[in-house]
Amino acid sequence: MNVFPLHLQSATQYDRRDDVERFIARDASGSFGLLARHERMMTVLDFGLARFRTAQDRWHYVALPGAVAYFVDGELFVCTRRYVLGDDYRSVAAAVGETLLAEERALASLKTSVNRLEHEMMRRLWRLGEHED
Repeated sequence: MNVFPLHLQSATQYDRRDDVERFIARDASGSFGLLARHERMMTVLDFGLARFRTAQDRWHYVALPGAVAYFVDGELFVCTRRYVLGDDYRSVAAAVGETLLAEERALASLKTSVNRLEHEMMRRLWRLGEHED
């Protein structure tokens, strides 16, 4: 079977596998797979797990908090903020759960901060309006 290189990239990590037979992930249109000699394509991967099989007939799993996948010139580039790569489905799936929980907490904290900022801005605007009279 034909193989292709896979480049996994984040701000702090880089992994390259030259023996990938197939890559399976999920985007907004659903689950899809890539084989060697696929046409050029680009898509945004959903939060979750992707997997790829190597020429040694082994599956490897990648936990992603979303990513951009770009298949060009017979190579696949997956760019993301961070990722967890491993051969054990359970441990990588657990990383998805931990990452999701951490990102949900961060998002909730961000929303709270934005709400406080909006409230303070409205309060100050109201005070400015009082002094103009």
